[in-house]
Amino acid sequence: MAVPEAVIRPAVPADLEAVAEIFTYYVTHTVITFEQTPPTVAEWQRRLDDLAGRGLPFLVADLNGDVGGYAYAGPWRPKPAYRHTVEDSIYLAPNHTGRGLGSALLDALLTQCARAGMRQMIAVIADTGSVASAALHKRFGFEPAGRLSGVGYKHDRWIDTALMQRALTPDH
Repeated sequence: MAVPEAVIRPAVPADLEAVAEIFTYYVTHTVITFEQTPPTVAEWQRRLDDLAGRGLPFLVADLNGDVGGYAYAGPWRPKPAYRHTVEDSIYLAPNHTGRGLGSALLDALLTQCARAGMRQMIAVIADTGSVASAALHKRFGFEPAGRLSGVGYKHDRWIDTALMQRALTPDH
C-alpha cells in the first residue's frame, strides 16, 4: 500500500536527527518501547551502520523532505542460529499517524528482508491497550505467536508484550 506523497527509501545520516526526535517522543511519552533513555543521533548512526553491515534495511517515509516515520529490521536474537530471523521496528511521527505510512513502511521492509535472505520476521508489540500495531501486522500476514506477561516496567506500570510472526519465504 503506497502513500501518494510518501517516498519509502533507505535512511541516510541526514535523516537520523528526525529519527531520533520521533523515537524520543515514544520513549518519553509512551510504553510502546521499553527504552527509557532516548538514543542520541550518534547511537542511531551506529545502529544504521550495524544494520547496513548486516545487509538489513533501515527505511524512512520521506514526505517532501520531512521524515514522517521509519522502520528497520534488526536481529531477533544474538545467537548464530537466529541469523535468518529479524525483528521489525516501525515508528511514525505523532503528526503523521493514520495516513498509511505504517503500511507502506512494513510492506517495503518485508520485501527487502526477503531479498536479504531472511526467513522469519517477529513483531514484539507492547500491550498499550491499542490494537493498531497488531492490526497492521495482521493485515500483512503476521500470526499470533505468544504473549509475555509483565515483562516490562515503565511509567509506573507492568506491561505485557504480544509476539507475532510471519514467514518471509515460501519454504519457511
